[in-house]
Amino acid sequence: MGGPHVVATHHGLGGRDADGPGPDTAASETSFSGRSESDGPDSGRGQSDRPDSDRPEPCRGQFGSPESGEPAPRRPRVARGFGDRVFRFQLTATGVVVLAIMAAVGLFLLLRAGQALRVAKFSFFTTAAWQPDAHNFGIAAVLTGTLLIAAVAVTISVPLAIATALFISDVAPRKLRRTLVAMVDLMAAVPSVVYGLWGLFLLQQNVIGLSRWLSDWFGWIPLFRVDGTQPGDPLASASVYTASTFIAGIVVALMVAPIQCSVMREVFAQAPAGEREGAYALGATRWGMIRSVVLPYGKGGIIGGTMLGLGRALGETIAVYMIISPVFVIQPHILQTGSNSVSALIALHYGDASPFGMSALMAAGLALFVLTLAVNFTASTIAARSRSGAQSEA
Repeated sequence: MGGPHVVATHHGLGGRDADGPGPDTAASETSFSGRSESDGPDSGRGQSDRPDSDRPEPCRGQFGSPESGEPAPRRPRVARGFGDRVFRFQLTATGVVVLAIMAAVGLFLLLRAGQALRVAKFSFFTTAAWQPDAHNFGIAAVLTGTLLIAAVAVTISVPLAIATALFISDVAPRKLRRTLVAMVDLMAAVPSVVYGLWGLFLLQQNVIGLSRWLSDWFGWIPLFRVDGTQPGDPLASASVYTASTFIAGIVVALMVAPIQCSVMREVFAQAPAGEREGAYALGATRWGMIRSVVLPYGKGGIIGGTMLGLGRALGETIAVYMIISPVFVIQPHILQTGSNSVSALIALHYGDASPFGMSALMAAGLALFVLTLAVNFTASTIAARSRSGAQSEA
């Protein structure tokens, strides 16, 4: 019972078939315990008598292999019902329609701007003057003004939006949150012309003192220098500080801040509650929890909200048109009167433009369209790499 034994083949004990193993081979594949060395402790009991067709197949999958025997995860297969298929089709169709509309808008602008672009060529991006009928036109001045106004707006709106979103999501009492959310959303619904009137008749006359102070103390920086004034001169005319890039940027900042705040607030509110409680359990203060949990998690929302506001700031028309004094020179001094933007240029010359002038305006609109798309695509790429962005993509 305890001695060695040899398992016989189906051709007879010790017999050798042309295709089967011989006695020496059969003996070498057995051990003195009556079981193969590769078998488990319970595999010797009736295991060798089972035919090969009844034995379980080794796992085969993405990570497992027949040799290693590692279990491979199975991808679940869910049978989609009719409603799921309809919903999936609607989402796909909506995405295709949105992309088709964007492509159609770009193609329309390109076709209408072709005449002006063929005449101006590369000088369209380097010329500051705007005289399309004399074939002397370009967007160097208006594009510079557009970028400066958007930069001022984002510089002011982003800290304001982040602070407001954090206050609503993590500091304000629960009963007060709904009121604050409603007020922020209501600010986003105010028409642009209302902001323009407010900036023109109320903000401008009250911000001249701030502009003068910035010019006196930071005039050594070219961005804050105002031509024709001396630091500390009490007799300097206040008119040199009106209708400036700075005032237009403040108005646009208050217009885009509610949109940015809404996006950031939604992302901050989704920060994992377990990580919040864990930070408190480790002795963190409320600001410490926000700094170590909420802000890192909401990086994608901060970037997305900032770029969404920047896209609107680049294309804002009515409020900027009502405040600025249009000039067609590259004007880098944000506190000094005179500025311009692509959208304000289109609104200013659309009514009296000749056919060739209309083509030039379409070329300016095409440049703004491409710039806005580049900003949004860059923002989506950066936000998708963040933690909150990756979870939203999943």
